[in-house]
Amino acid sequence: MSKKAIDDCVRSSVEQYFKDLRGAEPSALHELFLGAAERPLLDVVLRQAQGNQSKAADWLGINRNTLRRKLLDHKLIK
Repeated sequence: MSKKAIDDCVRSSVEQYFKDLRGAEPSALHELFLGAAERPLLDVVLRQAQGNQSKAADWLGINRNTLRRKLLDHKLIK
């Protein structure tokens, strides 16, 4: 999947979110969407890396300690 395909998917989701609001004012959109995207991203990448946090961190371009903290925050590991 290309970056454009991912962009299109996110754009579609944001547009649908606004439609679902039916005129109501949104709030904290940045936090909402980053949180909604980060958990599944971490989950899928960690599974693809077969639980190898060092490999997953490399693929994500983040420090392994940062990944571990995020995994704990999202309750993806204990």
